[in-house]
Amino acid sequence: MDFAEHEDHRAIRAAVRDVCKQFDDDYWMRLDAEHTFPWEFYREMAKGGWIGIAIPEAYGGGGQGITEASLVLEEVAASGACMNGASAIHLSIFGMHPVVLHGSEELKQRVLPAVASGELHVAFGVTEPDAGLDTTSISTRAVRDNSGDSPGYRIHGRKVWTSKALESDKVLLLTRTTPKAECAKPTEGMTLFVADLKDPAVHVTAIPKLGRNAVASCEVVYDGLRVADRDRVGEEGKGFRYLLDGLNAERVLVASEALGIGRAAVRRAVAYAKERVVFGRPIGQNQGISFPLAESHARLRAAELAIREASWRVDQRLPSGEQANTAKFLAADAAFKAADAAVQTHGGFGYASEYHVERYFREARLQKLAPVPQEMVLNYIAEHVLGLPKSY
Repeated sequence: MDFAEHEDHRAIRAAVRDVCKQFDDDYWMRLDAEHTFPWEFYREMAKGGWIGIAIPEAYGGGGQGITEASLVLEEVAASGACMNGASAIHLSIFGMHPVVLHGSEELKQRVLPAVASGELHVAFGVTEPDAGLDTTSISTRAVRDNSGDSPGYRIHGRKVWTSKALESDKVLLLTRTTPKAECAKPTEGMTLFVADLKDPAVHVTAIPKLGRNAVASCEVVYDGLRVADRDRVGEEGKGFRYLLDGLNAERVLVASEALGIGRAAVRRAVAYAKERVVFGRPIGQNQGISFPLAESHARLRAAELAIREASWRVDQRLPSGEQANTAKFLAADAAFKAADAAVQTHGGFGYASEYHVERYFREARLQKLAPVPQEMVLNYIAEHVLGLPKSY
C-alpha cells in the first residue's frame, strides 16, 4: 500500500486553501448571523473551476473523481467555512450526478456546462414531511399532461429540507409517476426531473433552523408545475434506481466535510490552549484539556483513512457501500467530538460567537443527521455487512 499523497492532490488542496484565505471566520460568522448566501465565496470557487470538478470534461467540467471532489470540500470546511461553505457548492459539485449517468445527451448539453461554470444554481428535492427517510412513500405526483406545446407532466406536492432552493434556478426533483400501490416493488414508479424553481407554480419558504444559516433549507410547494419530457432524467419510473447510483459518493463527500469541520475545531482549540494562561501556565499543559484534543486528532485521522479507501473504491467503480457508510459514520462522530472538545477547551468563551467554535459545534451536529442519520448507517452495516435481519 502506498500512503503518499499524489502531487495533483496536494495542488488541489493548496489552490482551494488560497481561495478560502479570502474568506475568514468573521466572514462566515457574519453571513451565518445574517442568513445571507455566500455569493462572493461561490463566485470565487466557480472562477477557479472547483464547482465543476466532478462534471465530465465533455460538459465543461474538470473530469475528476470523487476523491478530488472530496478534497475540495474537506479543505473548504477546514478553512472555517464549515457547512455554510461546503453546502454552498456541494450540490453543484455532485448533485447532477444522476444527470451525468442517465440524462439524455440533449439534457446534459443544456444543463451541465452551466452548472460546471457556476452560472446555473441547482438544488436537490427528495425529502418530504410525511415520508422522511422512507423515500418510497413520497407523495409528490407527476401526472401526464400533453396539453402544451410539448408533451410533459404536471407536478403537485411538497418537499422539505431543499437546500439552496431560494438561490437555485433548477432542482433535481424526485416524484411519483405511478402510485406505490400499483407498483410491483415500492422502489418502482418514481421519476426524476430537472425542474424549474423560478416558475410561479413553485412556492419556496426558508425553514428556521439551528445552524448553517448562510445556506437556507427550504420547504418547496409544487402547485401544478409543468415539466416537459425533455427535462426527465432517464426513463419514467426508474428515478429511485438512478438516485442509488450516487448514494455512496454522497456519503464520501459528506464525510469529507465532517473531517474538515473537525480539523478546524481542533486547530482553533489547540491555538487557544497554547495561549490561554490560567494558574500561571497554559491550559494546554493540563491533561484534562490536552487529552480530548489528542483523542479528537486520532479519531479524525482514523476517519480520514476510511474516507480515502471509500473514495478510491467509488472512483474504481468497486462495491463501496460498507466503506462509504463506515466513513460517513466515523467522520460525523469524530467531527462532533472534536467540536465539543473545542467548546470545552474555550470554557465559557466557547459559547461566545467571536471565538467561532460554537458555530463549528452547531454545524458538526448536523453531520450526525444528514443526509442520513447515524442509526440508518448502522442499519445498513448490520444488515448488508453483518448479515443480521432487516430492522425496518
